[in-house]
Amino acid sequence: MKHKKRKLYIVEILGILLGLIWLSPFYLMIVNAFKTKREIFSGTLKMPQNPTFDNFFTAAEKLDFLQTFFNSVLITVLSVIVVVIFSSMAAYALARTKTKLSSIIFFVFVAAMLIPFQSVMIPLVSFMGKLNLLNRGGLIFMYLGFGSSLSIFLYHGTIKSIPVSLDEAAIIDGCNRFQVFWYIILPMLKPITVTVGILNTIWIWNDYLLPALVINKPGIQTIPLRMFFFFGEYTKQWHLALAGLTLAIIPVIIVYFVAQKHIIKGITQGSIK
Repeated sequence: MKHKKRKLYIVEILGILLGLIWLSPFYLMIVNAFKTKREIFSGTLKMPQNPTFDNFFTAAEKLDFLQTFFNSVLITVLSVIVVVIFSSMAAYALARTKTKLSSIIFFVFVAAMLIPFQSVMIPLVSFMGKLNLLNRGGLIFMYLGFGSSLSIFLYHGTIKSIPVSLDEAAIIDGCNRFQVFWYIILPMLKPITVTVGILNTIWIWNDYLLPALVINKPGIQTIPLRMFFFFGEYTKQWHLALAGLTLAIIPVIIVYFVAQKHIIKGITQGSIK
């Protein structure tokens, strides 16, 4: 009994230490966002002596925050909606079609998760440029391609756990395949849908490289692209950059905490069942 308690204490201590390590970047970001540039370099780990909100107002002004925030929200929301709809439909078709071809297609999607974006970004951007799709619509289409692999994998595992008899009963009642999916299967996928939505939201909201290659133009830039404004060739405005980062992560943190109870449940359903 004592041995088990000792192991439990060790696990708890390790958990606390890992939690502190994970939270340390947030501490550095938030604490230094309220300091002047000189105060940051004089003591990065110290609490601010004279906290100031001027950094946030200046950062918001230089970021053109309202327009940039709208661009990020528009691209993120549309991309997540497209990924959720098409990935769930594809997963349903693959899960309900019992053929060798469907199995091969599914494993191709799973294997695609191992391909790094950097290995395909140059030919991808070149190809999309020839199609005149280096714009927000093209960016959303590319997010669909890169986000489908993990999303289909999670949806596929969950759909396999839903009895086929539900589909058969609905078809007997007069539903076609699309109606079966839209009115019966999709509502049952709420936990995994929330998980897929959150994972893709965090990724797309924070993505820098793909938007930098596709939409790095004034007026349609996202927050990560505009953040580069604070890092010049000869100077780095850390106090403004950290204030801008703090403003940028607030929406994602709010969305995450609102939907966090569904995330672990959805991942477990999608990867085990």
